[in-house]
Amino acid sequence: MRKLFALFFVCGLAGPAGAATYNSLVLDQVHKMPSGGKYSVSHVAKIKLQSAAHFESGKFFVIPTKPYVSFCSGATYLVFIKTIEQLRDSGQLKLDYATLNQLIIRDQHDGEGVWGRWNANGPGTARLFYELGLGRNFTDFSEAQPGDFMKIFWNNNVGRRESGHSVIFLGISRHPDGEYVRFWSSNMGMGYGEKEVPRAKIANVIFSRLETPENLVRINNAPSTDSYLGSLLRKQSNFAEARQKCGI
Repeated sequence: MRKLFALFFVCGLAGPAGAATYNSLVLDQVHKMPSGGKYSVSHVAKIKLQSAAHFESGKFFVIPTKPYVSFCSGATYLVFIKTIEQLRDSGQLKLDYATLNQLIIRDQHDGEGVWGRWNANGPGTARLFYELGLGRNFTDFSEAQPGDFMKIFWNNNVGRRESGHSVIFLGISRHPDGEYVRFWSSNMGMGYGEKEVPRAKIANVIFSRLETPENLVRINNAPSTDSYLGSLLRKQSNFAEARQKCGI
């Protein structure tokens, strides 16, 4: 993971002090995640995800165990939960039991609860951030910082026919053939780890920066299911609507 931190310091962390603090915590949790394993969206992968992030005596224990069977939104959600738990451990964040209970990974449908929103088709993470006020969503690469959560859209579709990837942004690399986007996630063919792809292969992106994690309490007053995200398994949307639904 040495490249990750080298890139982090080269790119820097502009913006509010809180944003810098939280992005560095996100990167720290990425560094603590295992490497490798198998990318899969099977039922076994979902069971492994649930067991990795178990809630006991008011505390989250995020401990992926071998074999590392994982998928992208599950990988980024584990890092998100680990970041929240680190803030709680250090006394920087206090959340009541009702809110913590909402973070548990169960068998939620798309758009249902926190995990169901994060895992949904379309801009799941960004929609959650906007709905609860967890931080800012944006699409401009020039504003992005290592540690931002990021949804990649490989095509211009959003919803039923989309092809996407939930990742944590690490930075931009420059090669003779152009710019490459670096990120961490659970990736096809390699499982947990860093990857870079030509920027030209990415159709659209939405970045989400964690800034106000204390607003997670708002999930208790939010609709049980986000109807927009819940519809995207069967509905064809577009990037303009996704931007609007995420406050961009």
